[in-house]
Amino acid sequence: MKRKLAAIGMTFCLMTSVVSSMGIEAAASETATVTGTVRSGTTSDLLLLSTKEGNMEIKLDSSTDTSGCKFLLPGNQVSVTVTHGSDEYLHATKLGGSTTVTGVTVDTSNVSNVSGSVSEKTKDGLLVLKTAQGEMEIKLDTSTDMSGCRVLVAGKTYSVAVARGSDAYMHAVSISDSASSSSSSAAAAGLTPAPSGTVTAQLATVTGTVGDKTKDTLLYLVTSGGTMELVIDSYTDSRNGMVLTSGRPLTVTCYRGNDAYMHAASISTTKTYGGLVTIDTNTSTVTGTIGSKSTEDMLYLTTQQGDMELKLDAVRSVTNCKVLVEGSKVSVVCARGNDAYMHALEIKGA
Repeated sequence: MKRKLAAIGMTFCLMTSVVSSMGIEAAASETATVTGTVRSGTTSDLLLLSTKEGNMEIKLDSSTDTSGCKFLLPGNQVSVTVTHGSDEYLHATKLGGSTTVTGVTVDTSNVSNVSGSVSEKTKDGLLVLKTAQGEMEIKLDTSTDMSGCRVLVAGKTYSVAVARGSDAYMHAVSISDSASSSSSSAAAAGLTPAPSGTVTAQLATVTGTVGDKTKDTLLYLVTSGGTMELVIDSYTDSRNGMVLTSGRPLTVTCYRGNDAYMHAASISTTKTYGGLVTIDTNTSTVTGTIGSKSTEDMLYLTTQQGDMELKLDAVRSVTNCKVLVEGSKVSVVCARGNDAYMHALEIKGA
């Protein structure tokens, strides 16, 4: 690679031949623009770029203009304006890219701080953060304040201010290079901070199955050591474990409240992600009660017209309910997909 870069450097001043051989678009007499895909191993100092002509290593300096592209994550498409340095490396003078717009309302009145390293599962628009309590999925918006960090790269630790959006996801309000230590409170799980004095112990993680006495405010978790009672409240992050029907396996992050009860900070379970499905724009609304066979993938709904099966892979909002338990009454906006299934788009507690 070093020999290849040296060869590029020797011919860089001959812009015509470089353009011809590498497909780089000349931007000025001493600069050029190259486009490609970010490779694994990229750091905040060195961009590894895969192009049609081959792999490139491009240094990122303090003077690099990153305002046009903050996300240097594996698989992202970027454009880079480069110049040749005296160290035989190509140096980036400017980065260009895109950011996914989610277009939802975010409750910025309740903001929490989480700290963790960026997973390589992260893609443009969805940040996967590895925290002490597990992986978090955080949506990125064009409104996300990135002024606190130069670029976002996999493997590096960041401090992220998050708030819940109307789509039930946590959204990044701001991202900073400086990591904060908030692992000893419910905020570390990406939650709205509990009132002062509520959390009296550090978070713990337990696994088990849903007990048959579970209701929408109290989870009975059957574990190898016995049955636990866990309060489900407004601070519980149930986005990754919303369906609590009897026998379903769960992983629960919990803490002891000053009311002497254990509280569920986050609930998660295994979810199967299918292929891409096109969903019809014509929607309908159905009301019914949740059946015992419901899982994180499929909602079984008993209505006056009969039983329905609704896939849960396209849910964009959940309101008036934190979890879905057997017998609960809900109203669901749904539409048919090209896989012949009905898909739930919006769920509202009745």
